[in-house]
Amino acid sequence: MQISKKIVLVGHFGVGKTSLVKRFIQEVFSEEYHTTIGVKVDKKVVKIDNNEVSLLIWDIAGEASLDAIPDMYLTGAQGAILVFDYSREATYINLPEQLDFIKKKLNNSPIVLVGNKNDLVNENEIKNILDGLNFGQIISTSAKTGEGVEDLFENLARKMIS
Repeated sequence: MQISKKIVLVGHFGVGKTSLVKRFIQEVFSEEYHTTIGVKVDKKVVKIDNNEVSLLIWDIAGEASLDAIPDMYLTGAQGAILVFDYSREATYINLPEQLDFIKKKLNNSPIVLVGNKNDLVNENEIKNILDGLNFGQIISTSAKTGEGVEDLFENLARKMIS
């Protein structure tokens, strides 16, 4: 049986949302930066236990404030990925407020926090950032190397069907 789930990727501009989707869907990475305008929708089916989960992935244009995201982009989402960039403090300094905003908009649907670009910082820096954020689980990824990308999407799919 196939289950269809809409997920949204949100976070500041330039954190690597589009690169994460591209790595997950096409298994490629490009150094070129292309600004997402509005929203880009992709689809991929993942197998979780005995279920096929069709992920409709809404890659939403990055905003300095999530308030700027049109409600229609978030409507019907059953999960979210909130992405920040380890190498840019401005992208994670307001993470608690961003997380609260998404929780309210998505009626407490599962949300996965993602620290992207772990290839640009060392393990000590990552540990310090994560200790400072004091959140539960944060998945560490690199769209460039592919590290953690499959886990990220599978983790969210698993949370949405359980």
